[in-house]
Amino acid sequence: MELKVAKTAGFCFGVKRAVETVYEQAALESGKQIYTYGPIIHNEEVIKDMEKRGVKVLGTEEDLDKLKDGIVIIRSHGVPKRIYDKLEEKGITYVDATCPFVKKIHNIVKKESEEGKHVIIIGNEVHPEVEGIKGWSAAPVTVIQNIKDAENFTAEPSQKICIVSQTTFNYKKFEELVEIILKKRYDISVLNTICNATTERQAEAQSIAEGVDAMIVIGDKHSSNTQKLFEICANACNNTYYIQTLDDLDLNQLGSAKTVGITAGASTPNNIIEEVQRNVRINF
Repeated sequence: MELKVAKTAGFCFGVKRAVETVYEQAALESGKQIYTYGPIIHNEEVIKDMEKRGVKVLGTEEDLDKLKDGIVIIRSHGVPKRIYDKLEEKGITYVDATCPFVKKIHNIVKKESEEGKHVIIIGNEVHPEVEGIKGWSAAPVTVIQNIKDAENFTAEPSQKICIVSQTTFNYKKFEELVEIILKKRYDISVLNTICNATTERQAEAQSIAEGVDAMIVIGDKHSSNTQKLFEICANACNNTYYIQTLDDLDLNQLGSAKTVGITAGASTPNNIIEEVQRNVRINF
């Protein structure tokens, strides 16, 4: 069997930075309780390992309200501005591990909304990154996830509009939705804020999937970017499998495949990718 492993598989810059921040704080501040506001990344295995080291996850804003001390690390996906305000009002020390590419969108949304533009976010409304972006706008925003949302969007004819994107959104879908909105003839500025690493990862995954008999996509079930990778790969290769760890992989499914591709989401640790890769090689 020939095995093709994506060079872009695994931790992206923002995720690696966020994970390292948590481990550094846990080591440096061993006498203090370390919290992350929400899971630092979307990967259950990483979160379990952090919990073993004493790091606790604040699951809700109510949990934060009850907090009196400790150190809070802001997740890679970012948070609304009100969370920063609340931490400062409570006098709680915090470390910001927001991905710099997400932070850039926060600054854009804040500036453009303060100038009177209506902000459209292309993305998944319930994803924590999008929830965080919304929280930096000075006015209500519109989140558009699909064609129906784009077709139904309306605004006052004189309203200026700024379009940004969730960093992990499918680039082709972003283009498709923007094209629908542009046809409405509003005064629109479009800022493609999809992370370069996401675009490269999606392109490489598609290229590999198009040339193999079976494709394995590794990542947490809650990971937005991994879900999109799976969608792209499944469209290019009928035998595409979405797994979180090696335990989820049924090697029998690979059957008589002569070529197998492997890619992984931005929140997938290298040790999991290597374990899957090693076991596929051993068994075929």
